[in-house]
Amino acid sequence: MRQFFGKSRHGNLKEAVQGLNSPQFIMLMSNAGRFEEHVKELEKLYPGVPSIGCIGMSYDTAVVEEGVGIVAFTDGVKATANVLEQVSVMPIKYIKRLEEDLSKVGANHQNTVCIDFCTGNDACALTTINTALKRSEIPLVGGTGDAGKVSVNGKVYEDAVAYGLVRNLNGRVKTYKENIYHQLGNYRFIASNTDRAKYIIGALNGKPAKQVYQSILHVTDQEILTQTFQNPFGKINGDDVCIISIKEVEGNALACFRQVNDSDVLILLQLGDYEAITRQTIESICRDFPKRSAVFSVNCLFRYKLFSERNYMQKYLQEMSVLGNHAGLVGYGEHYNNRFVNQSMTCVVFE
Repeated sequence: MRQFFGKSRHGNLKEAVQGLNSPQFIMLMSNAGRFEEHVKELEKLYPGVPSIGCIGMSYDTAVVEEGVGIVAFTDGVKATANVLEQVSVMPIKYIKRLEEDLSKVGANHQNTVCIDFCTGNDACALTTINTALKRSEIPLVGGTGDAGKVSVNGKVYEDAVAYGLVRNLNGRVKTYKENIYHQLGNYRFIASNTDRAKYIIGALNGKPAKQVYQSILHVTDQEILTQTFQNPFGKINGDDVCIISIKEVEGNALACFRQVNDSDVLILLQLGDYEAITRQTIESICRDFPKRSAVFSVNCLFRYKLFSERNYMQKYLQEMSVLGNHAGLVGYGEHYNNRFVNQSMTCVVFE
């Protein structure tokens, strides 16, 4: 299979798709002002081709901050695209669509991946999707777009998760997650006074969450929102850690980008040597896949901001280009199999 990446910093979709012939699956990443226009135009240009889309920045060897980006797969994939609606209420109502689509593409855990774009309520959406994917152990990579809108096959949806099932007809697929953080000290916290709907942590070990965070890191209220780039929370999940970013200060509480429940055990994380970790990720992928057709990734907005502030973003994309055809989305939350994570990179590699 082959991966195509096209872009237009001016938002000209025809410019972005120039040279794209006979696509078998398309992903649209557009700006908020012209998203719906681009969705309709894409369907007219490639009628009947499975597609999903969201509002967000895209990249290959450089980031497209505005305008429009297109990632498409050609020459050797079998794909379908669909949507689960009402993700904030009852996405399980639509799970039959995914179950039928898995059969339609002949999904197999060795050669098939699910790629999703979500409007929010990610944990619920992923739990729902996983009820179907886990039976065949189909991996998943995806993320959250901006402005609460996604698209599927030429139609815009709100409160939904758009997904594509992509089967590589000429080789394997595998998903990866990169974590550039490690545990800081031996801090362990029991969360309480949480608000699941608003992703709020009220207290840690019985003390106001904001005060606990400030007393350890010696930061002001205003500095908390940038300190999370270096010191997010982490939730231990088996042998893995799910990163939890701080979104804003709510009185003496902390609002996050990921749900935290009463009695969850949290740790504090510290930014590591991200350049060395990037090299380790690349080496791991190269060991697993000596020959690669494509890599599609989702990088967190906070990683993008951190790397940009440290003048590393361009170098990062250049380093990732060693893998071959690498392209992706800057997301507002990252999906890895059945997990919703923050401040991470997730990707799928096609042999």
